[in-house]
Amino acid sequence: MATVGLRAWVHGRVQGVGFRYSTQREAKTLGLTGYAKNLDDGSVEVLMCGEPQQVDALLAWLKAGGPQSARVDRVLTEPCQPQTGQKGFTTG
Repeated sequence: MATVGLRAWVHGRVQGVGFRYSTQREAKTLGLTGYAKNLDDGSVEVLMCGEPQQVDALLAWLKAGGPQSARVDRVLTEPCQPQTGQKGFTTG
């Protein structure tokens, strides 16, 4: 099956609440590669690459609010080329 890439920007109370690590755990469970990193504007950027169904599952989890300690106000997305050679899912 084809590998897809999706970049998401998650806005709300998503820094300082374990958001990146919860996203990493969820992504690894789904078998995705990519990263979750804090941005200067207070949002978190998430790059997810893998099977379309798994990417959709992580996106749905993000839109549903992520971990209980977070508050997600909006999620913006943009398709991207899957990262070649990327191993695992990191927090940056």
